[in-house]
Amino acid sequence: MSKIVIYSYSKCSTCQKALRFLEKHDIADRFTIKEIKENPPPVKELERMLSFQHGNLKKLFNTSGKLYREMHLTEKLKSMPVKEALMLLSKNGMLVKRPFLIADDFGTTGFNEAKWEELLATKV
Repeated sequence: MSKIVIYSYSKCSTCQKALRFLEKHDIADRFTIKEIKENPPPVKELERMLSFQHGNLKKLFNTSGKLYREMHLTEKLKSMPVKEALMLLSKNGMLVKRPFLIADDFGTTGFNEAKWEELLATKV
């Protein structure tokens, strides 16, 4: 089994649901959980996640977040180079879609219970 890291935000209800899901399935101890605000994913992990999202950069961003709106990223992302966008994410965890679950060979953003069931059934 590869190392699996989950970046979450303790005040995020979706992240809390995801962590309860792991506990309910008795697999929480198989994950490293990192607080995304203090410890955002590094560029290498963001690049890997981008490949798991088939190059869809928007899937890495917390598009419903206050900071995303304040920074007017909906428009800026259309012309922003990918490297610049990944650097922005790596420096500000509140811009990252969460929970952010990443391993060597798979990754997903957000929490969809059915998707996590399917993904983790084959990987954990």
